[in-house]
Amino acid sequence: MGKQMTEMLKGTLEGIVLAILAARPAYGYEITARLREQGFSEIAEGTIYALLVRIEQRGLVDVKKVPSEKGPPRKVYSLNPHGGGYLQEFWKTWTFLAERIDQLHQHIEHPQSEGE
Repeated sequence: MGKQMTEMLKGTLEGIVLAILAARPAYGYEITARLREQGFSEIAEGTIYALLVRIEQRGLVDVKKVPSEKGPPRKVYSLNPHGGGYLQEFWKTWTFLAERIDQLHQHIEHPQSEGE
């Protein structure tokens, strides 16, 4: 993944993880695996765990410790109502930006003639 992709992901990864949790609760490794299934193959687990700590501290998720077959209990994260509201706002912002970027891209790729 290039530097540009990494920088763009920094601003959106939180929303992407919340969207994953909106589908169903998950623990850190499971979230990383889902991201990789979606093509985000180079995201480090450490990045996800740091993000999970931040969204937990901000009160966007609920955390439940469940026993693990191997090792200590796992922290399972689930989207709570506050996180759901944040995710809704994320999607509104994403839609706004994506539409504007697409318009700009279309204008640059297919500029209208001066007579149009």
